[in-house]
Amino acid sequence: MARGNVFLVGMMGSGKTTLGRALAQRLAMPFADTDRVLVERCGVPVTTIFEIEGEEGFRRRESAVLAELVEGEDRVVATGGGAVLWAGNRSLMRAHGTVVYLHARLDHLWERTRHDTTRPLLATPNPRATLASLMTARDPLYREAAHVVVETGSQSASSLVGRVLTALRAHEGGSAA
Repeated sequence: MARGNVFLVGMMGSGKTTLGRALAQRLAMPFADTDRVLVERCGVPVTTIFEIEGEEGFRRRESAVLAELVEGEDRVVATGGGAVLWAGNRSLMRAHGTVVYLHARLDHLWERTRHDTTRPLLATPNPRATLASLMTARDPLYREAAHVVVETGSQSASSLVGRVLTALRAHEGGSAA
């Protein structure tokens, strides 16, 4: 496979971090998770960054991390679910690698996130409805950013890695997106 960054985008709970680690291992590439990089740099959880700086401050920090990551060696990058909200991030990812949208159905996302207290955007009276609203708003942005879309579900990480690799090979072989 050609070298270059591989950016994983998608909703919270779509499997970006789990798949990213497995994909990076399979491709013998370094792995980075933008949320984890932010937590390491700030020394506080994502929820605390949101509390202190709001979503706008968090997104600024996220964009700066993304810009730094593309300057280094090629890697697999799991982005935060909202990384696509800024057009500059979408352009940056497309220009510096292949963007893979991990699309999952709302039921799968809800199952994976409903007991997770570390997701500040779901700290609402009706988190499932919030998740559905976020998905509706973000899906077009994920699709705009993506070179390839891979449907996720309840399959194993290993199976999903195979599907992503197949999609990446098909993209390299037949698309100049």
